[in-house]
Amino acid sequence: MSEPLPPAAVRTQVTVPLRFPDGYATDARVFTFDGLADGREHLAFGLGDWTGARDRGAAGGAPPLVRPHSECLTGDVFGSQRCDCGPQLREAAERISDRGGFLLYLRQEGRGIGLYAKLDAYALQDAGLDTYEANEALGHRPDERDYTVAAQMLAALGVPRIALLSNNPDKAAQLRGHGVTVAGRVATGVYLSPANAGYLATKASRGAHALDLPLVRD
Repeated sequence: MSEPLPPAAVRTQVTVPLRFPDGYATDARVFTFDGLADGREHLAFGLGDWTGARDRGAAGGAPPLVRPHSECLTGDVFGSQRCDCGPQLREAAERISDRGGFLLYLRQEGRGIGLYAKLDAYALQDAGLDTYEANEALGHRPDERDYTVAAQMLAALGVPRIALLSNNPDKAAQLRGHGVTVAGRVATGVYLSPANAGYLATKASRGAHALDLPLVRD
């Protein structure tokens, strides 16, 4: 049974041209919101034919492609190789633009523990802990992300049904728990590097992320 959502509403929308470091460019309709449960400044980016995709999905047709993407300053902005966040963000922008849908940019850095704590966790990982163990050693849960605001944003945008662009089953479970119909889950690419191999392996083994990692070794 889904949990009732506090109401949220679109407060501003504006068109922003996006250009990524590799030259890929697209236009986004960027939405801000009033009434989000945690009071943070989350954003929704409508990409491609998002209006058509939204309307077709609401009528029972193919739903819009949606990625809830948690903010990662180090990966999204500075190209950190310790995670796969930047490449996933870039992939999502193009795939959603091609199909029509929404990128939800959620201000929950470090799986919800914050930027400074994430960097503290990096230091613990350098000392031998995995990414989940490091969060726990700092007094946090392994993953503190809450997708209530993502469900609120979708409701405010008039999006009851989605195809979820994610490898993380928890996103689908939480969104369904808030009344969003997840009609299917679309896997993202796997962006493996020597610097993030252990991180990705831990996400697959402890977080049940759907990742095919044939090159990862213990």
